[in-house]
Amino acid sequence: MVGIVIVSHSEKLAEGVRELASQMASPDLPIIAAGGIDGGIGTDAFKIQAGIEEADRGEGVLILADLGSAIMSAETAIDLLEREIRVVIADTPVVEGAVSAAVTASTGAGLDEVLEAAMEARDMHKL
Repeated sequence: MVGIVIVSHSEKLAEGVRELASQMASPDLPIIAAGGIDGGIGTDAFKIQAGIEEADRGEGVLILADLGSAIMSAETAIDLLEREIRVVIADTPVVEGAVSAAVTASTGAGLDEVLEAAMEARDMHKL
């Protein structure tokens, strides 16, 4: 099963997105929140690294991030991995992308399909 890591500058935001996506997903789907830094706003490459390793079930890990510097932290986290894990970062809205990715990953889809589902959220209209 593909794992998902939510990266946000806010711990509460990452947890909230994880909670929402988890409601739409299989209870077995690993969705990990990797948000905030100790005592404040920011991103922590080591927290993201741990999240990737926790989310990995052998099928790869999709990362969704809120802002540009979260992408840089995620890229650093990927470089820090101590074992080979296929990781991709989705350039998509975090909430919509996480829900779409979680639903698709719950069907047993592979990483490329889960990424595609997350990316389709870029074109979603709310009205």
